[in-house]
Amino acid sequence: MKSAYSEASPGERDDEKARARARHGELVDLGLALDMTRGKPCRAQLDLGNEILTCVGPTEVAAATLDPRNYGVIDGLPEAKALFGQYMGVGIGEVIVGGNSSLALMHDAIVRALLFGVPGGERPWSQAKPARFLCPSPGYDRHFTVCEHLGIEMIAVPMTEDGPDMDEVEHLVASDDSVVGMWCVPRYSNPTGITYSDETTRRLAAMPARARDFRIFWDNAYAVHHLTDSPRPLLNILDAAKESGHPNRPLLFGSTSKVSFAGAGVAAMAASEENIADQKRHISAQSIGPDKVNQLRHVKFFGDMAGIEAHMKRHATIIRPKFEAVVAAFDTQLAKTGVAALSRPRGGYFFSLDALAGTARRIVDLAAEAGVKLTPAGATYPYGKDPNDRNIRLAPTFPEPEEIDQAMDVICNSVKLASLEKLG
Repeated sequence: MKSAYSEASPGERDDEKARARARHGELVDLGLALDMTRGKPCRAQLDLGNEILTCVGPTEVAAATLDPRNYGVIDGLPEAKALFGQYMGVGIGEVIVGGNSSLALMHDAIVRALLFGVPGGERPWSQAKPARFLCPSPGYDRHFTVCEHLGIEMIAVPMTEDGPDMDEVEHLVASDDSVVGMWCVPRYSNPTGITYSDETTRRLAAMPARARDFRIFWDNAYAVHHLTDSPRPLLNILDAAKESGHPNRPLLFGSTSKVSFAGAGVAAMAASEENIADQKRHISAQSIGPDKVNQLRHVKFFGDMAGIEAHMKRHATIIRPKFEAVVAAFDTQLAKTGVAALSRPRGGYFFSLDALAGTARRIVDLAAEAGVKLTPAGATYPYGKDPNDRNIRLAPTFPEPEEIDQAMDVICNSVKLASLEKLG
């Protein structure tokens, strides 16, 4: 068998396909039940935060600036705003601290824009016909679900090693006033693991936009989720937007969902003071205040940004071997076949696997037959439609280390079998 399937003779490919098919049967017979569908923290990661459950009692409540048990303070406990101002790289007047879900903050910000518009705009977004969002792809399926649910048309934009294809982004934003928003996961982008370059961030902040109310939804979900000690720097887009004369353009989001507890973390939104005032005006009609006791727990547990960074180094110790196991399996079993490429993230929660065009759905089905659940093929593109049917997201954090090896055996063999079937 030659190093690449495409260079092999038909007979060699037939022999390899027979071996892959036989191996598939063996893997099916193992009766595995493994889940690599979503980027969830494992139990060991969650256990790192258990002290959050006990670090706040009556003494800590009494010492807080405001009584966190009571109504009010819709933008968050002052201590929490100070901590998350550090986390988001903004001033205390530029941040709102909410409940556990940054996705909920994003969803609500879009709904408010659809109903009421945003500062600097002349219309509610719902009056754009239709409102459109740019969606760097492959990207985050939850973002796409929000748009589809709210009737916002999505336009896929290719990703590069430095972020979204900025020539395409600039053309679309400058030429169409119905393009009112754009999704960005700027650090360890889901699923490719890319961190946006400084040039990309500056171009996003400065580019002309035909829609005066254009907004960038900057979901920095993996702000501190490094796997190495030398992460690629990420430019602060709010600073860049102020410098370029578009201070209201970016809306920044983040949370501790993959820092403390996935279901009981704290989320924050950062933006210009004008945007923050607008959001608070709407929030005051929606809520009498977030869970400030939980905010106080996180303040007491982490203390400051240095505490968060130290905590995330412990996370990295747990999940780094899982990422290394995925790379090792790919390099051993697939690299020489020439039919797939794997991203090499330096942080975050995912791998991006690009297979032969027209095989992703088949790979996911084969893996499911052998007991390994993967994110549905196409999920990393708007409307679940990968135009090339080739991208698959892998989420290695939740399974146990030994399960990663088993899952990768299934995935690699599924890629081989689907590829050989495609090559004929």
